[in-house]
Amino acid sequence: MADSLGRSSSAEIDANQASSRETALTAFTRLYLHIPWCLSKCGYCAFFSAPGTAEQREETILLLLREMELAAKHYAGGPLTSVYLGGGTPSLLTPHQVQRLLERSKQLWSHQPTCEVTLEANPGTATAESLAGFHQAGINRLSLGIQSLNDRTLQLLERPHNAAQARTAYAEARAAGFRNISLDLICGLPYQSAEGWQHQLQQVIELAPEHLSIYSLSIEEGTPFSRRYSDDSPELPDDDQTAAMLELADQLLTTAGHEHYEIANFARPGHRSDHNSGYWLRDGYLGLGPSAHSLLLQGWGLRCSNPSDYQQWAARITADQLAHHDPEQLSRQQALAEQIFLGLRMADGISPQACRELYGAQAWQPHDKTIAELLKTGLLEERGRRVALTQRGMLLSNQVFVRFI
Repeated sequence: MADSLGRSSSAEIDANQASSRETALTAFTRLYLHIPWCLSKCGYCAFFSAPGTAEQREETILLLLREMELAAKHYAGGPLTSVYLGGGTPSLLTPHQVQRLLERSKQLWSHQPTCEVTLEANPGTATAESLAGFHQAGINRLSLGIQSLNDRTLQLLERPHNAAQARTAYAEARAAGFRNISLDLICGLPYQSAEGWQHQLQQVIELAPEHLSIYSLSIEEGTPFSRRYSDDSPELPDDDQTAAMLELADQLLTTAGHEHYEIANFARPGHRSDHNSGYWLRDGYLGLGPSAHSLLLQGWGLRCSNPSDYQQWAARITADQLAHHDPEQLSRQQALAEQIFLGLRMADGISPQACRELYGAQAWQPHDKTIAELLKTGLLEERGRRVALTQRGMLLSNQVFVRFI
């Protein structure tokens, strides 16, 4: 039964998943489009992205349109419940380019009337005019990567915007008509104090976004930050200090009315990220563009990805071939493990009974002991007939997830 905000209950979601596994012919109902271009590469960023020209962006649009057509011939998809333009910096595109992508996806797969359509935007590339154009083109959710409202921190992160630009972009997005805005923030940053983090959170709460993604800094191999900092660098807060920052975020944001619905995500009622929730619930999704990943609902799931190399990806599409490589057809046990550790990312947790019904009692049996042990250690807790991470479990989630792999 849906609540007053139109959201399905956890039991309804589980039942729908079990039913769709038996009857659905649709391989995906969600679409991700990767736009690899940005103004400059930030020092901490490990995503596939690079500075690019207007000509390269237009070439990418043409290739994505062709890749959509190729995918439509291979996989049954839609109607789409969510579309997500990520990157890179999709806000470098023109509204007309975005409109072309969305119109083609509608022609090929159709959009549900409530389809959530998200665009990632950098405050340094968004203008009042472009934001209004994106909204007119069909974008109804904006993910604004502010990362910080402290100019010194933004300089350390090598972000191409300052705090004033972030505030301006947010205000211009509201003026353009956006009523669903998500903000990204990072904690555990060089020279960041608990007091400074609290001030950041209070400023963001005053802005009143519908959604917030809160990440702790991760030093990724191969990035400039990995050459500048190690995990125990004195410039960085230690693990305990970073955990305290995440706990403070939970305290302040939930007090302000946000639901802590996933490890790194907070939302006002009715504003969970529908697209990302689909990842955690193992809905089928198609990823297009260089480095994009897909989960196609064939058997227990077919996972595949595109090469993280623009020229390789472009060459495949130009040759009228899908760029998917290294496909992995999941087994029942692999799919169940994913169902558990992805589902546990969400505050709703998982239903052991629904998992037994969906994957079979024999496949589920080994996980009973694991869950019992994690309940004893206080990393998991029972909530009615469901099992979910405790607050401590959210902070130590990797220690939980590895037990199911």
